[in-house]
Amino acid sequence: MSKIGYGRVSTRDQNPDSQRDALASAGCDRIFIDKASGKLDRRPELDKALDYLRPGDTFVITRLSRAARSLRHLLDLAADLRRREVDLLVIKQGIDTSTPTGRLQFHMFGAFDEFLRELIVEGTLEGLASARARGRVGGRPPALDADGVEMARALYEMKGPDGKRKYTVQQIADRLGVGRATIYRHLNPDKTETA
Repeated sequence: MSKIGYGRVSTRDQNPDSQRDALASAGCDRIFIDKASGKLDRRPELDKALDYLRPGDTFVITRLSRAARSLRHLLDLAADLRRREVDLLVIKQGIDTSTPTGRLQFHMFGAFDEFLRELIVEGTLEGLASARARGRVGGRPPALDADGVEMARALYEMKGPDGKRKYTVQQIADRLGVGRATIYRHLNPDKTETA
């Protein structure tokens, strides 16, 4: 049974020595350190550390934020470690999933995350219902209002001296500051027309 340590510093300028020292003091047999932003998905050293773990090992980090990009990522990581029969030790926050108390802390994290997600969904649904009751519908406002559609239609139907359309769909879209798809959606011109 090994202790595998992982640390992360946010930028090239930060020094990982304090994390490395804390992980060594915790008795880690191997230590992996990434130098990457907390938001980045790609963390090659974290991947190596996780690949190195075997059932019965302990994955050691100094703080929860060092290994996880978000609470959801943290919970997914913890579930993966449990499935693989690997314990998690978080030095600075006193979490050790090899103990009943540590496992309870993680269950509380999971319950809290689920509660927050349900509150967000409930608030969103209430807000949409309230807006509908006032005659408003959610979503982005239309790119063209009624006057804009009327202007687009007039430009589209305008003929040049040769009897052909004076403006292409692209020219109308450029003039009105919208995309071609908006013009197509409102006017339904022949989409095979060249722009």
